[in-house]
Amino acid sequence: MTAPPGIWAVLPVKAFAGAKQRLAPLLSPAQRRTLAEIMLGEVLAALAAARGLAGILVVTCDPRAAEMAVRAGARVTEEGAQAGHTGAVAAAMRLLLRERGAAGVLAVPGDIPAVTAAEIEAVLAAHGPAPAFTIAPARDDLGSNAVLCAPPDAVPLRFGDNSFFPHLAAARAAGIAPRVVRGVPGIATDIDSPADLAAFLRLPQAARTRTFAFLAAEGLSG
Repeated sequence: MTAPPGIWAVLPVKAFAGAKQRLAPLLSPAQRRTLAEIMLGEVLAALAAARGLAGILVVTCDPRAAEMAVRAGARVTEEGAQAGHTGAVAAAMRLLLRERGAAGVLAVPGDIPAVTAAEIEAVLAAHGPAPAFTIAPARDDLGSNAVLCAPPDAVPLRFGDNSFFPHLAAARAAGIAPRVVRGVPGIATDIDSPADLAAFLRLPQAARTRTFAFLAAEGLSG
């Protein structure tokens, strides 16, 4: 199955300065900034390599993140960049509807460094005809690590630490049977906390990432 045309990936990126505060027990501010940059690069690479996307829109006010996005072939906007994850995605959806007539939007975070193009394609392939809602949860079934809406405003989104089941409920309230994608460990494993980092290091595919190499160089892979 191929993805419907006109689906854009949306990637909100916070400022790298002060990134990943919950990893402060393990990493210095400079290390956390470097980690955030490396993770973003890996997510951008996976999105750029995935077949079936019409484009990538990065929402950020960080100059370095914007530079990385452009280099990866993504479009960049500051609209909604300081409105939190939910606000950034909502602003991106409005922009893509207004300027691109996007058929759908796939929202992903910038901290899932083990994600692969094949996993992105699996989410696209699972999606049905519009109106449709497809979601890949975080490893703990709490967060929403990939959310695909067609049309982009089909379901009201609200991201956070406990958003997966509320998103399922919101889709059903909109008259849409949500499709849940599992078996995509790279998407499921975001890195926010020390526990998340430990889970990432246990992933077999993590060893092939630059994130793993960086953590190993900092003495955190064992």
